[in-house]
Amino acid sequence: MIQMIRRFKMFAFVFLGLVLSTSLPARTSSTTAKTTAKKDARVTESTRAKRRMAALRHRRAAAKLVTAKATTKGAKAVPAAKLVPAKTTKTTHRRHRYYERFTASSFADDITDGDDTTGEDPIVRQAAIDALGNMNGTVVAIDPTSGRILAAVNQKLALSEGAQPCSTIKVAVALAALSEKVITRETEIKLGRRSQMSLTEALAHSNNAYFEAVGRRLGFDKVSYYAHRFGLGELAGYNIEGEHLGVFPTRELDARLGGVGKMCSFGESISMTPLQLGALVSAIANGGTLYYLQHPASPEEVVNFQPRIKRQLDIGPLVPEIAEGMTGAVQYGTARSLRLNFSEEQVLGKTGTCSKDGTRFGWFASYANTQYGHIVTVVFLQGGRPTFGPKAAEISGKFYRNLYDHNFFAQPTTAASSGSTGN
Repeated sequence: MIQMIRRFKMFAFVFLGLVLSTSLPARTSSTTAKTTAKKDARVTESTRAKRRMAALRHRRAAAKLVTAKATTKGAKAVPAAKLVPAKTTKTTHRRHRYYERFTASSFADDITDGDDTTGEDPIVRQAAIDALGNMNGTVVAIDPTSGRILAAVNQKLALSEGAQPCSTIKVAVALAALSEKVITRETEIKLGRRSQMSLTEALAHSNNAYFEAVGRRLGFDKVSYYAHRFGLGELAGYNIEGEHLGVFPTRELDARLGGVGKMCSFGESISMTPLQLGALVSAIANGGTLYYLQHPASPEEVVNFQPRIKRQLDIGPLVPEIAEGMTGAVQYGTARSLRLNFSEEQVLGKTGTCSKDGTRFGWFASYANTQYGHIVTVVFLQGGRPTFGPKAAEISGKFYRNLYDHNFFAQPTTAASSGSTGN
C-alpha cells in the first residue's frame, strides 16, 4: 500500500513537471510582450510630448514675430492663441529673381517737333513716322550710295550724344577680326565643354560669349584701331548742325568689369550715335566706301547734292563673310520679328539690347539688299521694358513694308525727280 502511494506521488510530480515545462514559455512570452508594449507606449508618449513642445515653441516664436511686425507698423498685435502653427515637416526654398527697374518711358508724344524736313524724301519720311508710331525713338534712313540722309525722324535724338551700342558693336568687331585674320566665317570657337559656334551663328543669334572670345584674341589696341577706322569716336555727318560726338574710350575697360571682351560683346564703355552706326552699315552695303552723311536743308541742296567720301575701307571681300550672319539674324535669329511685316525683299541687319542707369536701349541697323531703292535704316529706341532690339527690328519691318507699298523698291520708269529717290 505504501509503495503504491509513493508511486502515485512520483507520477504526480512528473506530470506536474511536464505541465509546467509546457506552459512556462507561453507565460514568459506573454510577459515579454506586455513589457515591450509598455515600453512602446512610453516611447510613443515621449515622442508625442516632444512634438507638442516643438509645436508650442514654434507658436511662441511666430507670435513674437507677428507682434514685432504689428508693433513696427503700428497695427494691433494678433493674439498668440489665434495663430496656427506652420508645418515644420517640409521646407520650401524660393528663388529670388532679379528684375531690373527702369525709370525711362518707352513711349513719347510729338517726337517730330522741331524736325527740319525741307530736304528730306517725303515718302521715306512718312513711312518712318508711321512705322515708329508713339515709341520713344528715332528712325534714320540713308542712301548708302551717296551718304544722303533721306529722312531723320526725331532729329533731336538722332543727333544726340548717342548711347551704348549694345550688340550692334558685334558687326564692327567681326569686320576687325576678319581683317586681322583672327577668324574666318567657318572658324568655330569653343564656348563650353560640348558647344562651339561659327561667325554666322554668332551674328544671327547675337552670341556674347563668342564675341568676348574674339575681342580677347584681337586685344584692345586692334579693336580701338578698327573702331576709329569705321567712324566711331568722330562726327559722322558733314556740317550737320546739332550733331554730337560719340565716345570711344582711350583705355580698355577694367578687367573686373569684363575688359575688352565686354566691350566687344555689349559695347560696354562705348557711346555710339545713330548716324555713326548708319554710316558704317552704309559702307557695308556699298562695299567699303565710308561717306560723310549729309542732310540737305533746302530744295537747292537736294538738286546740287554731291557725295563726300570720308575714307575707303578695305572690307569689300569681307562683306560676304558677315552677310550670311546678318541675313540669318532676320531669317531665324534675333531680328526675325522684322518678317512679321515684310518678307518680299532680302534684308540684312543686326539687333542690340542693353540698359544703363535705368534706361533700356533697343537698336536695329539694316539694309535692304535690292536692285533698286537702296536704303540703310537705323532704328534706335530708349525707354523701359517694352524697349529692346527685336522691337526695333519689328519697326524696321513696318518701315520697309510702307516703302514697298509705295513702290520704293520697284524699277524706276522715269528719271528720278529731285527731292525723291523712291520712284
